[in-house]
Amino acid sequence: MSIPRLVVVDGVRTPFARAGSDLAGVPADELGRIAVSALLAKTGIDPALVNEVIFGCVGQPSDATNVGRVIALRAGIPRQVPAITVSRNCASGLEAVTQAQQKMAAGVGDVFVVGGTESMSQYPLLFPYSAAVKFTQLSKAKTLGQRLGAMAAFRSKDFAPRISLMLGLSDPVVALNMGETAEVITRENGITRAMQDAFAIESHKRANAAREKLAEEITPAYVGPDFKKALTADNGPRTDQTPEVLAKLKTVFDRRTGTVTAGNSSQISDGAVALLVMTEARAAALGYQPLGTLVGYRYAGCDPARMGLGPLAAIAAAERATGLKLADADLIEINEAFAGQVLAVMKLAESEQYGREMLGRDGALGKVPHEILNVNGGAVALGHPVGASGARLVLTALRELRRRGKRRALVSLCVGGGQGAALWFEGATA
Repeated sequence: MSIPRLVVVDGVRTPFARAGSDLAGVPADELGRIAVSALLAKTGIDPALVNEVIFGCVGQPSDATNVGRVIALRAGIPRQVPAITVSRNCASGLEAVTQAQQKMAAGVGDVFVVGGTESMSQYPLLFPYSAAVKFTQLSKAKTLGQRLGAMAAFRSKDFAPRISLMLGLSDPVVALNMGETAEVITRENGITRAMQDAFAIESHKRANAAREKLAEEITPAYVGPDFKKALTADNGPRTDQTPEVLAKLKTVFDRRTGTVTAGNSSQISDGAVALLVMTEARAAALGYQPLGTLVGYRYAGCDPARMGLGPLAAIAAAERATGLKLADADLIEINEAFAGQVLAVMKLAESEQYGREMLGRDGALGKVPHEILNVNGGAVALGHPVGASGARLVLTALRELRRRGKRRALVSLCVGGGQGAALWFEGATA
């Protein structure tokens, strides 16, 4: 039996907004609901035909656990349709796509709503366990004396919360945050501050030039408290980025000798993406003309201290699985976790030594041409709501393939914890 192939019928996303800005008051479940509701309206799919909803989210809200299920119900998906939330850090949105493909291959569904959501603005503050113990004792106190005694046990350190966003962007195995891992690979590979800043400026220029194209992906997101204001476009791309402006920014992760700054890193963002995917046969039966087809994919592990190099391992693994090489790509999307990280991937992809020693190849992986890489800008400009970014890359790549009438797109990203993802798609014109 042949394995059913997954096709992406269409997709919708909210605008991506810098954390703490326009979408800061919109929780992850509502962002996801906005995207899924718009997807259902755009495609006209009968929600009862959906076999399952699969959504990526890294920092699930505590008041909406299994946020995928909450999104599905609030968007009007019938209650008998199950839903699941998945997390593979930055690749969570891609994990949702590939899990749908796996379920299709297993014969347990042929229509899925997948995607990702993240409100990085609403990551909570975490009080230490010592404070939780004392609050518990206080709640058990019955007399005034017991209450006063329980309150007297508190110390100032009990009221010093940890920032969960910072914890989530750190690797507990190697004790480095994501920015520090970027410093490792830029230093080891001779990626200078000027090179990173130039890449960042180009990302903003491309994103600004592509605003009309990106608008085709976006549904307005109405924001509280009165919900009269609608955000209709990404608020990350800037028009004032110059080498002089970026050169003034201080390094964040290595104050003395570092090169990674807020200006050449991805933006911490809020946003959601929803995709309608199904088998080729089901799409044909329903009369849809898909954006593209998932040809193959692989995830791969790498050194967590050099997690930004994950795309290299994943692209190599996907080549072994599909036979497709970098030279076969008409478009490439590599998530811009950091400008220096993408530049290091581009450099090492052409290294025969790295190919032999780290990827187990006879030679180099190949060339990643800048002219076909992230042609509409990337996360440095558009933002990186971690649970949603993978699905955004798929949507952006497939829409651009259609505009250009091209055949193949490669979507890849690095993953905190030392992993990479690589998915190959063929456009509808193939």
